[in-house]
Amino acid sequence: MSVKHKRLGKHGVLVSNICLGTMNFGWHTSEKNSFRIMDRALESGINFFDTADVYGWTEEHGYTEEIIGRWFAQGGGRRDAVVLATKVYNPVDRKENLPEVNSDGRSLSAYKIKKHCEGSLKRLQTDRIDLYQMHHIDHECPWDETWQSFDTLIKQGKVVYVGSSNFAGWDIATACQEASKRGLVGLVSEQSIYNLDNRMTELEVIPACRHYGLGLIPWSPLAGGLLGGALQKHKSGRRSDKDYLRQIEAKRDKLEQYESLCKKIGHPPAEVALAWLLHNPVVTAPIVGPRTVEQLESAIRAACIHLDEEILKKLDEIFPGPGGEAPMAYAW
Repeated sequence: MSVKHKRLGKHGVLVSNICLGTMNFGWHTSEKNSFRIMDRALESGINFFDTADVYGWTEEHGYTEEIIGRWFAQGGGRRDAVVLATKVYNPVDRKENLPEVNSDGRSLSAYKIKKHCEGSLKRLQTDRIDLYQMHHIDHECPWDETWQSFDTLIKQGKVVYVGSSNFAGWDIATACQEASKRGLVGLVSEQSIYNLDNRMTELEVIPACRHYGLGLIPWSPLAGGLLGGALQKHKSGRRSDKDYLRQIEAKRDKLEQYESLCKKIGHPPAEVALAWLLHNPVVTAPIVGPRTVEQLESAIRAACIHLDEEILKKLDEIFPGPGGEAPMAYAW
């Protein structure tokens, strides 16, 4: 089996080294095909599913959680086989809700965390969230309030672990120090944008994750499709939106080198991009967001690709990143 299981950072729970992202469910992927993808993920050994309370925009916020909840409701041990992650912070606009500042705003207040947790549990048809992630930092809400709220949910058995998403390195450090002062486990993971074309997390986020023992869960591992064979897809007319085409033209030289290297080593660009992330020991599991079962199969194949030192060096030459970790990347 190509999919492996590893600890989430320094913590005890074992998760697959590929995380199934569900953002496309109910939007680009029908409920029926979403069910097929989740079934295939479990069959392949992927037990780590990620969602958010705002996913499902074309219907309404939370619609993706509802799809996952209906999949769990089929039984067959599905819920207990999954380490389930969702998020809180953003507005959750529901058709049955009246306008309400604490739901319609962005925050990590005690009120919002409790209320939105209850909403996610109901939509997901489960009694617990295994990894409850702060979707963004709230610099205005005191950590006393935020950590007390998560601690209450943990003691009630509604949340098992707490993670962060889109935090800066100093946000991770602050959150972990504040949790430690209260005798709490604190953050177990950080979900951040990270891919060959965007390596800024290497400056401070990755060092912070390593220091505090967080598992890194990269989102957008294919850089919005740029690392998934963008030039070839452009030639075949498979993607033609203007923003995407502008990105291709701005990065054409790098993409030509990259796709040529992938062809030389005999693996599709999308699989090489995922394999590169899996070579970083701080990375627990890149999040893949397949629209089809075929895209999921490609991600599964990536988990067994080994890139030797020569290939890794060539990838660094094409996509050099920020120059290492701070402050050595920019100071002596």
